[in-house]
This record gives sequence, structure tokens and C-alpha cells, in this order.
Amino acid sequence: MAELTTRNGDPFDRTLFESLLKRRLFYTESFEIYRTSGNLKGDSRGLYDYGPPGCALQSNIVDLWRKHFVLQEDMLELDCTILTPEEVFKTSGHVDKFEDWMCKDLKKGDFLRADHLIEAVLEARLKGDKAARGIAGESDKADGAGKKKKKGPKVSDIRAMKLEDSVVSEYEEVLAKIDNYDGPELGALIEKYDIQNPDGDTPVSQPVPFNLMFKTTVGPSSASPGYLRPETAQGQFLNFKKLLDYSQNSMPFASASIGKSFRNEISPRSGLLRVREFLMAEIEHFVDPEGGKKHPKFDLIKDLQLSFLDRATQLGGKTSLKKTTVGDAVASRMVDNETLGYFLGRIYLFLLKIGVDANKVRFRQHMANEMAHYATDCWDAELQTTYGWIECVGCADRSAYDLTVHSKKTGEPLVVRESRREPLKVEEWQIEINKPRLGPLFKKNAKAVEAALNSLSQSDRESLATTLEGNGIVSVTVPEMAEKVEISKDLIRIVKKTRIENIREYIPNVIEPSFGIGRIFYSLLEHVYWHRSNDPARGVLSLPISVAPTKVLIVPLSTHQDFVPLTKKLTEDLRELGISCRADESSASIGKRYARNDELGIPLGVTIDFDSVKDGTITLRERDSTKQVRASKEEVFSAVESLMSGKEKWEDVFARLPEFLGQSGDE
Repeated sequence: MAELTTRNGDPFDRTLFESLLKRRLFYTESFEIYRTSGNLKGDSRGLYDYGPPGCALQSNIVDLWRKHFVLQEDMLELDCTILTPEEVFKTSGHVDKFEDWMCKDLKKGDFLRADHLIEAVLEARLKGDKAARGIAGESDKADGAGKKKKKGPKVSDIRAMKLEDSVVSEYEEVLAKIDNYDGPELGALIEKYDIQNPDGDTPVSQPVPFNLMFKTTVGPSSASPGYLRPETAQGQFLNFKKLLDYSQNSMPFASASIGKSFRNEISPRSGLLRVREFLMAEIEHFVDPEGGKKHPKFDLIKDLQLSFLDRATQLGGKTSLKKTTVGDAVASRMVDNETLGYFLGRIYLFLLKIGVDANKVRFRQHMANEMAHYATDCWDAELQTTYGWIECVGCADRSAYDLTVHSKKTGEPLVVRESRREPLKVEEWQIEINKPRLGPLFKKNAKAVEAALNSLSQSDRESLATTLEGNGIVSVTVPEMAEKVEISKDLIRIVKKTRIENIREYIPNVIEPSFGIGRIFYSLLEHVYWHRSNDPARGVLSLPISVAPTKVLIVPLSTHQDFVPLTKKLTEDLRELGISCRADESSASIGKRYARNDELGIPLGVTIDFDSVKDGTITLRERDSTKQVRASKEEVFSAVESLMSGKEKWEDVFARLPEFLGQSGDE
């Protein structure tokens, strides 16, 4: 992957960037004083606390998400419990299938996620190859430097080592398809490429499955096993019948949920990008499976052009993107249906709205082996960071899987019942059971036999009708008895009848956009980070005003007492308008005060000077350009409100209010 730069073209220094985030308390590792003092035993990685600006930024992202999806799409929001009985996750498939493949360091005992281990080692070898080619040039390909070696360089010590061109291509193909490999295939890659733990170059075991859910017990007897939810979806499915009733049986409709989820990651890494506790925002859009899953508002986004990395490209060992409109992607069936395509477009617009770089967004289609057990098609919105392309939003077609399995388990019909416009005539084979004779014959197994008969398909019923007519007896498998039983024609009749349907009954399909808020939070901050005048010490976060933790900084020119009442009054008035603000009344120079608050992403600054005390005028500074205008308090406040509502951009305000050319301290 090419080296990333900041938004103004300077090389991206991740160490400096993450230092800024932690120093300004956007987030910090949980239990840090216990960790640094050596009092913390066991694996407590992957857990983080958000500080004041981090809480505000996260809250603003969620608020914008609610407005963009819940409000604009008229969704029904739920807040469901985090604790879930084991039986629910057994039914949904999570107990058996919610797994990653794990390796163990055979010397040190460390646990590693198999696909991430392979990625890290192969990417390090490719980086070493690039370094070698950059140092030695391309003229010495035949000097022996490109001979294949058994062991690659350590990830922690990337050495310049040229690889054969065929090996480079092979590594790149493996990395393009890494998400499609199952456990045995990952094990084969580890063996083939001599993959070892980079932290010490020590051998690792073959991959084994590891369930990612946190198990617990409910109640004082510890007799009721449960789990911390790994997603918010199941609570929405279990409340489907009540939501359908709330929406007055109107289809399609969508529910939404925002809340904490938990996954017991094998080896948490990359800061906020792979953690064990995280905030999710999920949507379950229930749609009629008939008619191609069309969406009534598809025309609004069909002309949006997105960058797609489809399944076929990845299976070919490539990562080249296809730039096309959502409409064309759906028409070609690269994206399965309109509703799925509609949400891909809406996801893209949301990411742009919060400030994500449009050039660092792609939509990658899941391959067969990585697809969740419930999905028929799935696309990830991935954001490019210094850690690579990071999945931040998943958008899956879950078909009717969840409602079907929960309905079958509980006996509760999770279906939509709609009146048909025209009555429907249905010819079908019906089984008439002579219950007074069946009961005494099969005794305690009578209900099981009856259930087996009623579950027979139409084709099976037709076949049995012919057999019964000819032989007078048929054999039927009864699952609960684990055997076949013989049933004579005096116990059942199988006849073809016509019935009239006035009501249509169906299980809706589900399109699910699922947002990892923490990953979006971190990726966004990388996208908006830069520093002034090639000075890494003057970091800036160019967050849009809609999500910035604080909207306005109030800066008195000095610590002079004449400024104190006005500073207090401006602060109170802005907060009365619902505008978050903070005052920096320290003795540092005004330039330093603006610089350290640029690190917090505060988009606007109000300066108070002696003229402000005399005539009430104040200056308004814009963070990125550092340009200033001067006007009355009322005009400045009106401009701030206009900028916050999106009615104006800074260029509009700068054009209509007088520019202020006084010393700002930004030069």
C-alpha cells in the first residue's frame, strides 16, 4: 500500500497523530495506572475510555447518524438489553458459527488471529522487497539478490530483501483473497510461507476456531448461561411482531438500534480499530422478498458514483476498483438488489457528511468463505487509514434467516399478513388424518407422527398419494422417533383440493447496514488531520462543524480584567443558543491558544479585544484558513448559527462580513 499523506500532502506520522489524540484526551487505554504500575494481570487489552472531546465527537457522530437515517428514513428505534440468554444465540447460530481462526505461539504461548498474522508477515516481506528495489535499482535482477529464501524478515525489523517477481505476485494474490480462506487453508498458507510470530520469529500452531462471544451467567444460581451481545440485531428481530404492529402492518419498514456490543477479540490491535467493547449503530430494513427487493427512493441515489471492489476481482487476486454508479451496479447485478444498493448510497453520503475523505472510501464485496452464515450478499464500506483499508460499515442481505429460525424455535409466527388485491386459487395436496384411530395406535408418539405428516412437502404428498392408492400403506420418517413408521389408508387420506387465499402471508427479508462507530471515529480523525507550515508540532483536526466536539473557542486578547465580564457573557449567550463553546483565558499568547485548540478541531474562534469592550464588536476566526472577520456580536452569532445549520459556508460569511487583518498569531 502506498504511503499515506495528511490532507495537505505531508507524510503521515501515525505516532505523532496518535500522541495528539491521547494527549488531548480523545481516548485513553482503560485501567492505565494499573497497567503501568504492573498491578494488572491477564489480558485486558482492547478496552478504551473516551475523554471529553472523544465523548463529544462520538455523540455528534451518533446524533448525525440518527438524523441521517432514523429521522430521514422514518425508522423505529429500539434500545435492547445487552445480556442475552444462551438459547437465543444457539438459535441464531452464533454459538456454533461466530468464530475466528486462532493460532498459538508454540514457544511463548501468545494467541494470534491467523489471517492477521499472515497479512502482517507477507506485507512486511513486500515492504522489504520495495525497499530493496528502491536501494538496488532494477538493473541487478540477475545478481542473485532475488533468490527465494525460506524465511522472510521480521515485521518489527523490515530489512531490504528483494523477492522474485513471481513471489511478489503470489503474495499480492494471497493478500487480495485473505478474507476468503477458511481455517485449513490458512494453516496451509502458514506452512507454505513459513509464517512465524513476528514478535520473536517463533513458530505457531495450526489454526483452530475460537468463538468471539463473552459468556456469562444470569441469576445467583449461575444456572442460566448467557452472553454479552456481539451485535444489536437479535433484539430487533425478536421484537419484529411488535414493531410490525406499531407500524400498522405497513411494509417495508426499518428498525434501528444504537448500543454497546462485545467481542472477545483474539489479539486486539490497531488502537480503536480492533477492540473488545465498542459502540454499534445497526439498521434492520424489513422488505417484501417478492418483486426484486426494490426501494421506493432508489432514484435519489442511483446516480451516485462509488468505488467497488467486487468478489470476482478479489478472487482473481486483484484489488483494482470499479468506479460506477449505484444504478449501474444494481442493473448489472454486481449489487444484488435496489434496497441493498440504496443503503450503500446512503452510507456513502453519511460518511461524507461527517467529514470522511471521499478518495479514501471503497465498497468491498464479501467472498463466499467470509460471508456471515445468515447473509446472501454483503458489502463493506472500508476507509483507508495508515493501518490499511478498515471495514467500518457492513451492509448485508440477511434474507429471511433470522426471523425464520426464531419463529421455528419459538412457534411464534414472525410473518407479515396482507390482504390480496385479488383472491388467489391454490391447488394443493392436503392430508386428512383420522385422529381417533391414529392416537390409540401410536400413543405417546401420535403428535410426533402428526407433525411429520403435516411437514411433508407438496411433492412428497403427491408421491405418497399415488403409493397409498396403489399399496394401501405408506412409510413416513418421524424425526422425533428417529425411524420410519407405516401408515395405512384407514389412518390418512391424501387428496388434491383447491382453496381460496384472500390473505398473503410471508416472512420478510432483511437488509442490514451495521456501523462500527469507534472505527468510523478513528478513521475520520486520520482523514482530517494535518499540520501547519511543515511544523508537526502544530497539528490541526479539520472536523466539520456538524461533528466537532466544540463549535466555538472564545479567546480574550489577554488576562486583562476588563475582558472577564464579556468573556463570561459571550460564553453564556452561546450556550443559551445550544452552541458548545469553551473559553481559553490563559496567559499564553493568542497564537499558542489558537494552535492548541486547533488540535481539538474547534472550527471557529471569537477574539475579544479592547475594541470589543468599547463598541461590542468581536472577531470571528475560521480554523483551517485562519482568516478573520469583524462584526457585532449579533452578526457574528448569526453567522455561527448559519454555519452550524449548513445554510452558509465560511466563504459566504467571509464575503459578506468585513475582513479583519489584525495580528492573529497564526503566522
